[in-house]
Amino acid sequence: MMEIPKILMLVGVVFLALGILLQLIGKVPGDILFKKGNTTFFFPIVSCIIISIILSVILSLLSRFK
Repeated sequence: MMEIPKILMLVGVVFLALGILLQLIGKVPGDILFKKGNTTFFFPIVSCIIISIILSVILSLLSRFK
């Protein structure tokens, strides 16, 4: 069984890599952005889906070590 510190470091590395990737890409294509006058509405639908998939994979991998 993996130790908790190793799991936390792995999750941290994954989030760090994802953060660097998003900084390099900039805005994720597919996110919804409306600008009209002084009003701006931003809904990161694609970003939410990507984060959900990554978290699902991580949690699935972690559940196999129990």
